[in-house]
Amino acid sequence: MKHSNHLFYLENYAKVLLDVGLGLRSNDGILLSFDEVGLPLARIVVREAYRRGAKDVITIFADDTMNLDRYNFGMDKIFDDMPKFKVDYREQAFLDNYHSLYITSPNPELLKDVDGDRVARWQKCVSQATEPIQHYQMDNKVKWCVASVPGPAWAKKVFPELEKSQALEALWNLIFEATRMKEEDPVEAWKRHDVLLKEKEKYLDDNNFDKILFKGPGTDLEITLVKGHKWIGGSSKLERGDVFMANIPTEEVFTMPHAKRVEGIVRATKPLSLQGQLVENFSIEFKEGKVVAFEAEKGREVLEKLFAMDEGAMRLGEVALVPDDSPISRRGVLFFNTLFDENASCHLALGNAYGENLRQAQELSDEEKKKLGMNTSMVHVDFMVGGPELEVLGIKEDGSQVVLLQDGNWV
Repeated sequence: MKHSNHLFYLENYAKVLLDVGLGLRSNDGILLSFDEVGLPLARIVVREAYRRGAKDVITIFADDTMNLDRYNFGMDKIFDDMPKFKVDYREQAFLDNYHSLYITSPNPELLKDVDGDRVARWQKCVSQATEPIQHYQMDNKVKWCVASVPGPAWAKKVFPELEKSQALEALWNLIFEATRMKEEDPVEAWKRHDVLLKEKEKYLDDNNFDKILFKGPGTDLEITLVKGHKWIGGSSKLERGDVFMANIPTEEVFTMPHAKRVEGIVRATKPLSLQGQLVENFSIEFKEGKVVAFEAEKGREVLEKLFAMDEGAMRLGEVALVPDDSPISRRGVLFFNTLFDENASCHLALGNAYGENLRQAQELSDEEKKKLGMNTSMVHVDFMVGGPELEVLGIKEDGSQVVLLQDGNWV
């Protein structure tokens, strides 16, 4: 990839993240999280944000080497304590019209040799500490967007047969294609894509299915949806009317399962990258909505620690439909990154549900939401279940069936 082209696509990426991802308005503030790999894109984002009238961009930097050193050399007690001022700071920013943009460069196996107990304890500590402010993003009280850029470790995981520089260039090409950066006008391309996803959203809402059935190799799962559920595809909206796109890229249309009404077994069709560790070839069995058994060829202990987080971690908070012929899936690459892999495959999420998937959620108390079947948890973990052999059926209250996906694709 020529340097000039790379810079051109990076500038497109920044514009899409601001104009589509955050739907940035004049006088919005941004909490910009990134690492050393994301620095070139972050610099362009900051410049373009100020050009668009942003009141402030607060930069939050992370680094894999520093993260590893913390796990390997930090005092043991620090993995059980997150200072409250960090949470208060972020909450005050949300209240002051700041919105979150995350530019991530995941290393799928960064923590594979780290003490797993420390990883699990820190994840639980952070989740517990931030639980009081999770609703700002889960219920769309602020705008937020997640995007990824490739680093050397991630690129080599995706393309192990290539030299490091070649692997990095290949992954950049894939990401620029998957995020529509090579279109003549990427912002307009995303707006057109949003219209198509909204058509699917409307179709599913109009049918008002009672249940969704997943059938495929190793999978026979019945998911009852909450009463008053709402499907979401593409953009989301704040109460005040701002439109934003939480994931770049996105190909999914998703809604809320009933936390206590999921029955059967489901087999994952792609590895799950979680907290710098991989879980591969795993299946999960549900009864009355709760995980009652699970198997994994690799990373079983990662699932064990996930399910130990809280009661809601053992129940579903999201069901999402993605065709097997989505633009990302057609590239035939396993990304080892949930942001991309979940947009190549139907998926489910363990843990917390999104409030936007429940009609009139803003008017309901937490207890009323829970009574309707909304799951609550400190975590939200997507895992992939789609593929060319998957069939998805929608079941209406009268028992009539509609085939939604056949051989993995929309009918």
